[in-house]
Amino acid sequence: MTKIFVFPGQGSQVKRMGKNLFDRYPDYVAEADDILGYSIKTLCLENPNGDLIRTQFTQPALFVVNALSYLARLEESGEKPAFVAGHSLGEYNALFAAEVFSFADGVRLVQRRGMLMSKVSDGAMVAVIGLEIEAIREILVETKNQGIDIANHNAPKQIVLAGPTEDLKTVALACEKTNDVRVISLNVGAAFHSRYMKPIKNSFGAFIAGFSFKPLMLPVIANLTALPYRDDEISYNLVQQIDHTVRWVESIQYLMQEIGANFEEIGCGSVLTKLIKDISIDTLSNKIAQR
Repeated sequence: MTKIFVFPGQGSQVKRMGKNLFDRYPDYVAEADDILGYSIKTLCLENPNGDLIRTQFTQPALFVVNALSYLARLEESGEKPAFVAGHSLGEYNALFAAEVFSFADGVRLVQRRGMLMSKVSDGAMVAVIGLEIEAIREILVETKNQGIDIANHNAPKQIVLAGPTEDLKTVALACEKTNDVRVISLNVGAAFHSRYMKPIKNSFGAFIAGFSFKPLMLPVIANLTALPYRDDEISYNLVQQIDHTVRWVESIQYLMQEIGANFEEIGCGSVLTKLIKDISIDTLSNKIAQR
């Protein structure tokens, strides 16, 4: 059996997440509080002012809960995974698990990432449920919506689009003409993982240049390439990830080639577990159809 840990990203946050972890790891919590300038425990457990849905708070909160969940899982099992991967923000937890950077540096990185992303206010995102990615690409061509990007390829028939709000409405109407297709508006403040995030890339790139990264101690699958990270491309991948597609389907398909691949979601919720199930079913169906 090949043990694979996956870490969720933004959108999986819920009030009271990590409730059994903060008192278990007081030193890490104190370190996070010192860097962030507020109580991460209070943010997660009480969600004052509804801050958990604000990107600049969501990202540090999820990183901390995912990281503490990973440490707890290691204590319980005494065994590290063979591979790790993370969805968008969760990729930082995968790199933390691979010992590329310290917990403190991870908090610093996601704090700056969240802060910069929160400053981008243009655009929106929608999830299209029920269409495969090629069908969506055809619709984008037919509707002449060249300003829409594929932000997340989450599952064979779950694709997230990002771009100007009015353009997304046009594409949504075209998608919904197909039976059993749903389009859901996402509660985000900008068009993440699209060309509209380019204005913050230089700022994040300058910030990340101040960090030194250690060699990978575990294979980490990159959102950018759907292939394992190399030691010399950590900074590059994390900067490029901001305005490129999260290639989750391809990442999981790559990992499914491992003998006895066994996925376990570490952190808050079961979003990735459900996506992986959909990817597995689709991949198996395609194999059967090809026989």
